[in-house]
Amino acid sequence: MSLEQEVELIRQFPIFSKIAPAMQKLLCFGSERLTYDPGQVMIHVGDAADAAFVIIDGSVEVSVPTPRGTVVVNTSGKNEIVGEIGIFGDMRRTATVTAVTKVEVLRISKDLFMNVVRQNPDAAIELIKILATRLANTTQQLIKSSTAPK
Repeated sequence: MSLEQEVELIRQFPIFSKIAPAMQKLLCFGSERLTYDPGQVMIHVGDAADAAFVIIDGSVEVSVPTPRGTVVVNTSGKNEIVGEIGIFGDMRRTATVTAVTKVEVLRISKDLFMNVVRQNPDAAIELIKILATRLANTTQQLIKSSTAPK
């Protein structure tokens, strides 16, 4: 894929759509494309948070362990991001992310991702929106799972 095609891909992600073209190119050079097969775990709960993953294609399930068993708290797909919470919370992974379908992602290192957000207020605002929506969805999933019959 050419650099221009890579940059066009980056522009499709809401969090990166409004950042400067030079930063978009830096993201292309500094990130890594990875592919996961269905059922393959991308992120394990408790692992060190060293990167965020932007989903280019496919879908993943985000699950957390609970005393009643594993609960799927979110499903993410194309143009969405996973793995950013551990980066910004400076903590270990809070969930496990598993490929549901074949998944292609852009792996962005912690340092590069933090640099992009620090230098681009629009990216930071978009990230806050993503996190707020995710928190609301996770809360709803946990409420549903806690009220389900045993």
